[in-house]
Amino acid sequence: MIHQRTLTALEFHKISGRLAELCESPAGRGRALALRPLQCVEEAFLAARVYEESVVCFSAGDNKNGFVLPSFPDICALLDHTAFPAQNPYDADAFWAMRETLGLARIAHEAINVPEAEKHWPNLLHIALAVPWPVQLAAALSRCISDDALIRDAASPELYRLRSELRRMHQTCTRKIREFALQYNISRYLQDEFITLSSDRYVLPLKGNFKGQLQGIIHDWSQTGETCYFEPVFLLELNNRLQELKHEERAEEQKILAYLHGLVLAEITGVRAASELLIRLDILQAKRRLADLFDGRCLALATPEEGIELLDARHPLLALEQSALRRPGDDDRDNCGNSRVRPVRIRLRPGERALIITGGNAGGKTVCLKTLGLIAAMTFSGLPVPAAKGSRIPWFKRIDAFIGDEQSLENSVSTFTAQIRHLAKALKYLDHASLVLLDEFGAGTDPAEGAALALAVCDALLERGAFILAATHFPALKSYALTREHVRAASMLFEPETRKPLFRLAYDQVGASQALHVAREHGLPQSITDRAEQYLLQYGRETSEILDRLNALAAQREKELDNMALERRKAQNALQKTKERLESERRKLYEDVRSRAGELMRAWKEGRVGHKRALKEMAQLRVSLAPAHVAEGNFSTVPAENFQIGQLVLHRAFNKSGTVAEIDERRGRLRLNLNGVTLWAKVEDVSARPTGENPPRLPHVLRPADKKPEAESFRIDLRGMNAAEAVRAVDRFVDRALLAGCAEVEIIHGRGTGALRREIHNFLHTVSSVERFATAPENLGGDGMTIVSLR
Repeated sequence: MIHQRTLTALEFHKISGRLAELCESPAGRGRALALRPLQCVEEAFLAARVYEESVVCFSAGDNKNGFVLPSFPDICALLDHTAFPAQNPYDADAFWAMRETLGLARIAHEAINVPEAEKHWPNLLHIALAVPWPVQLAAALSRCISDDALIRDAASPELYRLRSELRRMHQTCTRKIREFALQYNISRYLQDEFITLSSDRYVLPLKGNFKGQLQGIIHDWSQTGETCYFEPVFLLELNNRLQELKHEERAEEQKILAYLHGLVLAEITGVRAASELLIRLDILQAKRRLADLFDGRCLALATPEEGIELLDARHPLLALEQSALRRPGDDDRDNCGNSRVRPVRIRLRPGERALIITGGNAGGKTVCLKTLGLIAAMTFSGLPVPAAKGSRIPWFKRIDAFIGDEQSLENSVSTFTAQIRHLAKALKYLDHASLVLLDEFGAGTDPAEGAALALAVCDALLERGAFILAATHFPALKSYALTREHVRAASMLFEPETRKPLFRLAYDQVGASQALHVAREHGLPQSITDRAEQYLLQYGRETSEILDRLNALAAQREKELDNMALERRKAQNALQKTKERLESERRKLYEDVRSRAGELMRAWKEGRVGHKRALKEMAQLRVSLAPAHVAEGNFSTVPAENFQIGQLVLHRAFNKSGTVAEIDERRGRLRLNLNGVTLWAKVEDVSARPTGENPPRLPHVLRPADKKPEAESFRIDLRGMNAAEAVRAVDRFVDRALLAGCAEVEIIHGRGTGALRREIHNFLHTVSSVERFATAPENLGGDGMTIVSLR
């Protein structure tokens, strides 16, 4: 638990007040003001999960519904049975408030209960579906209550009948009065031409000096006494009937309100659940708005053994103040890339239990203590905090803060005695899941005794395993921080030249208090500070100079770290821009390939390009794209005469490894054996490849056919086939060669009688994709083989 005294010292009420300002409804604001840290780690973990799910569910963007909760009435008091018993039903305004609440809850329910809800926001979905929806009450309120908080005519058949008759009676009264005025020419008696109502009865505005000219009843006079409101005799029955109808109307309205009240009592659980859902969504929306103000997030909860890790943590109130002062378009960082509210890194490594912070006055020591304490209180309340990703904090069952002036003249209590009293009461409850914040503990008494007491208190807390964050100027505590096991020292840095605080923590060192400089900066006369320096020479000036030197080294290191962080951010931004540029180029290339392939396919379908021509151009498109994507750095292109028979090479157009089977130096080409497939290839399409190196993969390029062509030789053997079979085989073979992008193929048909060769040649004359063909040289088979060049 976190005592109210600690929450007050940490100014938690200011955070809850700011959260309340961001709520839309009175009920949400009341819930925000009453917000307190949760009682167990499971509740805190669930609250953080629900918040994170609400960010995913309600944030605008792709796959998000962008639901924004508007203001809604508070019906919590209306649902209190003791305030509204059954015999005293609600009025129409109360039911209108319920109607608005249920209608908005239905919209929110539909925004949450979507197909992807179970996967992305299961806990939020469970909240929305936890209680059955008040179906009957919602339908009845929509039917009976209008948008202007009145009971509709259609609320019941009897009410519809009565109001219809009332409208007819009003028309009848109006008509009869006008007829009477015209028949008896009484317009000169009337103060004006309008018919009016008095005591809910139709009357005539009669001039006072004519009151005796007509028979009837005077109901009232005007304030000037010049006009009397006169009911003629002929209107008495009509007005009486109107009063009867209005009485019946009121009775029927009470029946309807009683009926609705009964539905509320029957479905009170669902109504309360709908109201609670809206209040929780209002709080979640306020949390998201709060996080947007200081770029906050919910922290991960760790075990005490993992220590504390707050990265780029800012004091929440200072971060909110900066957000309020920031104008639209302003950046949260200064020219050096640092946040204007200087973030700190508060870290206790595993095994460490105490962090003792030293350094100059007004250097930020107390702010560090309050930052950790307030961030912890907010985290345990399910609130986002201003800390970077990767931050974590243990679950503390108890937090005690000894910060600020707690003296009370009425109770005769000084700051020192108030802190001692509070510590004495809290000490027995502190254990390994406790956090204690000590700001200048022991400073309100004799320095030697106060330092000794502070050391003893730290020992007692460490024996109990509690976490300690202490700020001090005591030299004894500085030595303690450097020598005691499980304790870590840290110092608030200052600028060596100007002595201005840097508001940065340097670990594993202690710092000087800078009291004389701070006093000089805040207006203390120079003569006093000079004399103080003379006194200081008697009490360890050498120690102060050593601490100044350590501070200068630490400040220099922090600047170097800042520069490294700035360079890292620049490198990351440059890398991101390069990735975006490459992605843009990739998309552009992809769209270009799709466009060119699509145009080629349309030309083929429309008959503007033949089938074989389309296949060949598609293959050429693939080959033309391949060199731009194949890494050339590991290969070398060499002349044909430099290749050797049996040398391992790579055919880059096909991305296939093979060996050199034959060399044609005159034509500048090589005959390759690609795992049993032989073909002639130009030297510029072949690269020498070191043994054992894997060939790079070519990117996938769209082809006009979905199937990948089977790997086969670009030489076909037709021997043993009859003419018809051979022609069909050559037709299919040429198609596959075009698809593979081959420029030349070999057809083996044998010598024999020459009949098969003639049939093949006759067929090749009819193929438009064949540029030329001829029998092979004698050393390659002579007239037993035909070499075909494709377009």
